[in-house]
Amino acid sequence: MRPVCPFVKAARPPEPSKKESSADTATISPKCPLGYDSQTFKLGPLSCMICHALLFDSAKCVPCSHSFCKACISRFKDCPLCGADIEKIEADINLQNLVDRFIEGHARIKRSHNAEDKQDSTPESNSNDDNNNSKRVIYEDVSLERGAFLVQQAMRAFRAQNIESAKSRLSLCAEDIRGQLETMGNTSELCSQLGAVLGMLGDCSRATGDAGSAVSYFEESVEFLSKLPRNDQEITHTLSISLNKIGDLKYYDGDLKAARSYYFQSLNVRRDAVKDDPNVPSQLLDLAVSFAKVADVDRNLGDEDVAIDEFQEGIKLLESLTLKSEDTGLEQRRLSVLEFLKSQIVEKQT
Repeated sequence: MRPVCPFVKAARPPEPSKKESSADTATISPKCPLGYDSQTFKLGPLSCMICHALLFDSAKCVPCSHSFCKACISRFKDCPLCGADIEKIEADINLQNLVDRFIEGHARIKRSHNAEDKQDSTPESNSNDDNNNSKRVIYEDVSLERGAFLVQQAMRAFRAQNIESAKSRLSLCAEDIRGQLETMGNTSELCSQLGAVLGMLGDCSRATGDAGSAVSYFEESVEFLSKLPRNDQEITHTLSISLNKIGDLKYYDGDLKAARSYYFQSLNVRRDAVKDDPNVPSQLLDLAVSFAKVADVDRNLGDEDVAIDEFQEGIKLLESLTLKSEDTGLEQRRLSVLEFLKSQIVEKQT
C-alpha cells in the first residue's frame, strides 16, 4: 500500500446551485495562469529545471544567467540548460521574491467578474456582447487546494534531494492546516492531513541526519493520526509507519527498549486493522513486517524464545496469504519478507 496522500479526500469546489447553474450564470473551471495545472502539476516558468519543483533559494549561473535552486545547481560545473561553464552562482533575489509571492497567493484567490468586464474588444467579442452581457461568470480558485499543491512541490524537491526546499513547502502546508484546525476543530480530514505532512517533515529531518527533529515530527504525526477512527486503511497504514519510524530511530540510537515500545504499538495498530478487515493482503504483509521488527529487538534484548515465536508468527501469516496473479508487486514483497523471516530462524539453529 502506498503511503497516504494527505489531500486525497480534500473537499472539491462545491457544485453550483440550481440557481447558479441556470442560463444566467457560467462557472469557469480553476486554471493557474502560469501553467501550474491543478490536476497534473505541470512545470511552469517558476520551476527549477533540475528538481522540477518551484524555485527555492534561487541562484543564477554566471555568465549564462539561467536560474535554478541553489542546492540543485551547486552540484553542477556547467549549466544543465545551455552547457556553459559556470564561473560562479549568484543569488537571484528578484526571481525568488516572485516565486514567494506566487506561493502566497496560490490556491487562495477567488474572483467574481461580470462577463461584460472583458478587456479585449475585438469585433468578434463585441458581436457576442448582446448574448453574454446578461451572464454572470464565476471564477473559482485558480488552482486545486493549496495543500495539495505544496505537498506535490515538496515531494518533487525531496526526490531530487533538495531537502530544504521540501521542508519549506511542507512547513507552510502544516501552518495552513494548523490555522484551519483552530477555526474548524479537530476534524478527521484535517488531522489526517496534518499527520501525514508532519510525517513527511520527519522524513526530511531524518534525511539530513537530524534525528531529534525527526522524532518530534513523527511523534506529533502519531498524536494527530491517533485521534482518527481506525476504520480507514490508509490512515492506519500511515499511523503504523510513523510509529515504526520512531522505533527505527530509537533502534539506531541504541535505545532498544524504546524501539520495542514503538514497534509493538505499530504491531497492535496493524493487528487491529487485520482483525477489522482480514482480507486485505497489504495489511497482512505490514503485520508480518511488524512481527519481524519486534522479534529482531527481542532477540537483541536476549529474549530468544519470544523472538523465535514472533518470527514464526510472521512466517505463518505470509505462507497462508494467497495473492491474485496481478498482484506481482505484493508477491515480490511477500517472498522477500518471508525469506528474511525464515533466514532468522535458520541462522539461529545453525
